[in-house]
Amino acid sequence: MTPRPAVRARVSAVRARVPARLARAAGRTTELITFTGLPDDAEHLTLLAAPWSPPTPLVRLHSECLTGDVFGSLRCDCGPQLQESLDLLAQHGGALLYLRQEGRGIGLYNKLDTYLLQDEGTDTFEANRRIGRGADERDYRTAAAMLMALNLPRIRLLTNNPDKARQLTAYGIEVTGTVPTVVHRTPDNTAYLEAKARAGHHLARPDAETAV
Repeated sequence: MTPRPAVRARVSAVRARVPARLARAAGRTTELITFTGLPDDAEHLTLLAAPWSPPTPLVRLHSECLTGDVFGSLRCDCGPQLQESLDLLAQHGGALLYLRQEGRGIGLYNKLDTYLLQDEGTDTFEANRRIGRGADERDYRTAAAMLMALNLPRIRLLTNNPDKARQLTAYGIEVTGTVPTVVHRTPDNTAYLEAKARAGHHLARPDAETAV
């Protein structure tokens, strides 16, 4: 990947203390943080759980998934990954960046349209292309700008997606290591997870599978 300019945008952050019910929080405080001056116009959020240890914080980039995060859809693993991330932040501290890029960047309505194609046997990436969109349109420049605004230029990344680490590095964030998430496999999302591994090159520990 060709190196991209490091993010130097004039981004400011507003912090609001929001007591969150995080199990095993060990006295950590939680804040929801909003931003102005980001590279796009979406209302991205950060949940910050402080303090953290070791000095390099654990960070999760979580793409919004209304169907999975809110309604508990079993077609994907987004809801369980979000809960897993919150549990780990409760234990270790760090930050969760909640990025408003539904459907890998194509939006909610388009994502629901692709479900019809997936029901016919098309995988999730090809379904995006068949409606005229990119297989994955996410750009993590905004995430890098959020981290810079939070003075977090050096992180450990909670992810199975190597593209997140590559993009953050290209935008000037030092990713010291990655921590894999559990594979939250169900009968309904098996084809989706296999497509992510095959077409999206997502990685996972072979011993990290759980049943829901």
